[in-house]
Amino acid sequence: MPFNQKPQKFNAKINAVTIGSGDKTVTIGGENSFPFYTFDAPTENTAKIGVEISDLGLDEFSEGVKAYYEGATTMAEIAQKAAAIEGADFVALILDGGDPNGANKSIEELIEVVKEVAGAIDCPLVVEGCKNVEKDAELLPKVAEVLQGRNALLLSEKEENYKAIGAAAGLAYNQIVGAESAVDINLAKQLNVVTTQLGVDAKKIVMNIGSAAAGYGYEYVVSTMDRIKGAALGQSDNMLQMPIITPVSAETWAVKEATASEADMPEWGSADERGIDMEVMTAAADLAAGSDAVILRHPESVKTISKLIKALA
Repeated sequence: MPFNQKPQKFNAKINAVTIGSGDKTVTIGGENSFPFYTFDAPTENTAKIGVEISDLGLDEFSEGVKAYYEGATTMAEIAQKAAAIEGADFVALILDGGDPNGANKSIEELIEVVKEVAGAIDCPLVVEGCKNVEKDAELLPKVAEVLQGRNALLLSEKEENYKAIGAAAGLAYNQIVGAESAVDINLAKQLNVVTTQLGVDAKKIVMNIGSAAAGYGYEYVVSTMDRIKGAALGQSDNMLQMPIITPVSAETWAVKEATASEADMPEWGSADERGIDMEVMTAAADLAAGSDAVILRHPESVKTISKLIKALA
């Protein structure tokens, strides 16, 4: 008996969100099928890749990443080299230095870094705070102000600071709001609800629903993304129809497989290759589970995931 393929049709679709301005923009989302289900519906916008850079420079990055950026001494030069990586669609600037428990840079210092990076590149820009909710509530509205006209994506608005960041980024300065929750469909939906209640357009919101490195409780990430996409498409839940962006690098380069030295674990082989493997595996899994964009660090990871996206989409 011959097999007759019956495409699964959904009346709903994921919001298409454009990041950037002018000739250099990228659009994520817009799909009305599950990830890479091209046999059900054509892909409107393929998944996108961002390259992570930090205001703290390259000190915490692997030797392989440092080798790529050799000769780049300013944030502007680092940003330009990041944007030039094969397969990169946008640059993601992480303001790690603002953490009060770390370098505790002032907001003024961090804003100067944002200006320097923004002035050096013309590709879309994603800016993430320092992961301290109080500092980010002060910092990200200032970032939104200095990036007026760039249509930047600002990560990460959380339940504890959504009023300050949502009002500034999504309303006052017309940027895109990155809503961050902790691997839970109900938390993700609730944050979208309260953000739209502020008056932010649902089509100016991108979700970061959280992640983990492959092998580190990753099944929670898969099940959450799967439930979100299922509800968004199958149940037409418009509070879950925002595209998903996943910062992969921060998770994968922090686990022991990527951080253990070759002297301590010679049987594991090259530390740099291990880090690339973790980053590629996790990014591939995120994209297959439902992420519309991933943020990576190593140039080889970016190239590999870009090839995967092109081959599957």
